[in-house]
Amino acid sequence: MQAVQGDCDPRFSRVREAFERNFSEDGEVGAAVAVMLDGRMVVDLWGGHRDAARARAWERDTIVCMMSVAKAVSALCVHRLVEEGALDLDAPVARDWPEFAAEGKGAIPLRWVLCHLAGIPVADAAARGAMYDWAAMTRAIAAQAPLWPPGSTRCYHSATQGFILGELVRRVTGMSLGAYLRRHVAAPLGLDYAIGLDDTAIARCADMIPAAGTIFDAAQKGDRSTLLGRAWYPLGDGEDFNSQTWRRSEIPSANGHGNARAVARLYGALALGGTLDGVRVIGPEALDRATTEQWRGQSISSKLTFRTALGFFLSCPPDRPMGPNPRTFGHSGAGGAQGFADPDARLGFAYSPNRMHAGIDIGVRASRLIETTFACL
Repeated sequence: MQAVQGDCDPRFSRVREAFERNFSEDGEVGAAVAVMLDGRMVVDLWGGHRDAARARAWERDTIVCMMSVAKAVSALCVHRLVEEGALDLDAPVARDWPEFAAEGKGAIPLRWVLCHLAGIPVADAAARGAMYDWAAMTRAIAAQAPLWPPGSTRCYHSATQGFILGELVRRVTGMSLGAYLRRHVAAPLGLDYAIGLDDTAIARCADMIPAAGTIFDAAQKGDRSTLLGRAWYPLGDGEDFNSQTWRRSEIPSANGHGNARAVARLYGALALGGTLDGVRVIGPEALDRATTEQWRGQSISSKLTFRTALGFFLSCPPDRPMGPNPRTFGHSGAGGAQGFADPDARLGFAYSPNRMHAGIDIGVRASRLIETTFACL
C-alpha cells in the first residue's frame, strides 16, 4: 500500500488508524479524509493510488468525483441567491423558467425541488447520452409530466434536481452553476472543488472504480424498468465516471470533483454559521432555513429512509449517519463519499474515495471514519 500521508492532530490519531484499516482490511484503493474543528484543519490525510492498477500514487492535490456530495454544494449556491432575493423558495420554478410550467408543473415551488417533492425524478424525453448536453436535459425536464401530484410523494430526484437548480442559477445570474460556484464559493474559500473540469484539473483526477450494487447498475445497463433506471437512463453507454465527457460536463447532481480537504473546509465554514477566515459563504439565517427538516421517511426510489432539509440531508442513522447530533447536515455520494457539518461540535468532515462501495448504504469505510472522528471529540 502507498503509505498514508498528511497531517493529523494527536487528538485524532485514531482517525489515522481507522483510515489505515480501510486500506489493510476493506480494500481501499485511494482516498482522502479531512476534519476541520472550530475553524482549524485537524485531519488532512490521503493515501493509496489513483488507479485500479495501483500504478499512480494518490497525491496531496488529487481530486476525485464525489458523486451526490455535489447536490448540497449546488443547493448552497441556490440558497445564496435566495438570501440575496434573486430566487424565492416558495415561488414557482416557472417564474424564472417559464418553459418549466408545461405538463402541469406551473405551481411547483423551488422548495419542493430542493426537498425531492417535485414529482419529476425522471426526464423520459432525454435520449441515451443526453446527460452531457445541458440544453437537451433541461428541455426534457421542462417537457416531463409529474409522475404523481407534486408535493405528495417522497422520491429522491437523483439526476434531475441538479439540472433544475442549475437552470435557475443560469436564468437569474447568466452563469452556469459551475461558474457561479467557482466565483462565489470555491475561489473565495480556496476550495479545490468544481462542477465541470478543465484540462489542468482533469490531469489530477483519480479514476473512479465502480462496484456492483450501486444505484447506477440499472442506468449503465439501460434498464428503464425502475425509477432509478429511468432517472439515469440519459447517461452514456458504459459510462464509468472517468470519461472526458463526464469530467468536463456540468451535472450538478453528481459530478462535482474535489477532495476531502476542500469539502471539509466548506463544511467547516458552515459549521461556524457560514463564515470562515473572514469569508462569508452564507448568513446564519439563510443557513438555518436551508437546513430545516422538511420531511422524514422512505424515498420510494431507493427505499432508504432520509431526513431531508432543503438540498441537504440531516443525520439519519442507519441509512445516512453523520454522527450523534441530529442537527448535523450534509450529503453523501454514491459509493461512499461524504461531506457534512456538525454545528454543535463546530466540525466539518469529508471523505473522498475512488473505489466505490458496493451498495446503497454509506459503507463500512465511511462509517468507520465517521464513528472514529466523533469518538475523538
